[in-house]
Amino acid sequence: MLDPQQHKFSLPQDQIYFNVAYMAPLLKLSQAQGMAALLKKANPTLFGQQDFFDDSHLLKSTFAQLISAPSEQIAIIPSVSYGMANAANNLTYKEDGEILCLEEQFPSNYYPWQRAAKKHNQKLLMISPGPDSSTRTKSWNQNILSAINDKTTVVCMSHVHWADGTLYDLQAISQACVKHNAYLVIDGTQSVGALPLSINDIPIDVLIVGGYKWLLGHYGMGLAYYSEKFNDGTPIEDNWINRLDSDNFQALVNYQDAYRPGAARYTVGEKSNFIHTAILQAGLEQILEWQPDNIQKYCQTLHKQLIQELAGTAYKVPELGDTSAHLTSIRLGKGMDVERIKSALADSSIFVSYRGEAIRVSFYVFNTVDEVKKFAAVLKGIEVS
Repeated sequence: MLDPQQHKFSLPQDQIYFNVAYMAPLLKLSQAQGMAALLKKANPTLFGQQDFFDDSHLLKSTFAQLISAPSEQIAIIPSVSYGMANAANNLTYKEDGEILCLEEQFPSNYYPWQRAAKKHNQKLLMISPGPDSSTRTKSWNQNILSAINDKTTVVCMSHVHWADGTLYDLQAISQACVKHNAYLVIDGTQSVGALPLSINDIPIDVLIVGGYKWLLGHYGMGLAYYSEKFNDGTPIEDNWINRLDSDNFQALVNYQDAYRPGAARYTVGEKSNFIHTAILQAGLEQILEWQPDNIQKYCQTLHKQLIQELAGTAYKVPELGDTSAHLTSIRLGKGMDVERIKSALADSSIFVSYRGEAIRVSFYVFNTVDEVKKFAAVLKGIEVS
């Protein structure tokens, strides 16, 4: 079991931050590595040709280790939408096929498929959890599985719902996709790094992860896994660095049709972003040291404490398994004033997010049981006032 890790971050001691799902704070080590990279840029003579390749290669290898995937199938991306566009542009679409997305899915995993549905004559289906919030997780998973059939071209979804932490059964969904010859494309931005996910255990065709949340990186850099099905695809941009032998600077004008092996063709131009790479690398190494399973277990203690503190109140906290431990939600009772809740939490320097009709709460290893108790006390104070 991990001990509290506040000492590795620079968060103010008078604030309670339950909002990694919005944006993670940087590790102290990541700050130092990023500053060192920034200062190095002041003198370009310090950069050699291999600096454009070695650090990004290490970054891909480290991420590959995190998700148990071959490193040559990893690409560096600037955003989820970029990674999704490469996926959507390189599927083999079934004639009059169906694209399955989730209701209230994050827009970056919706718009590319909306465009693809129009372009490839696909029916875009939005899968609903159903009206009963008490059975939300079970019914939503079942509705997804029921919708997958031989017409399904691709299922595009997340592992954990970004707004309320609903946990999806990717094992069963992946099996259904294999059975019906459908692609499975996952937005792992709200799960990978805090929740174990192995490509070996759950076959996924594409996994896209923004880096600035649970990977502890900076805004503007993420990572993606593309299965071997995509190794002959066409990337959405043509840049020099993803071409074969691009590390031979003297021969760059000998234009090359071939790409570097695997999924390298889907990596963004200027992938060698020296500052972002250093920050994200430090974050990934720390996550591997902690291990996502240990992070999840740490957050389970906080989640259970929240359930205990709010038991018998008008606030409804999902059970573990219905949501992840690191990202969950609090549903409000009828007539409760969200604006009063926002004001009270802000006055107490407690930071959460508000998504739809729920308070989104995201725990991490710098949070403590005492912070959960303070949080619950503020909420209960509003309920009785």
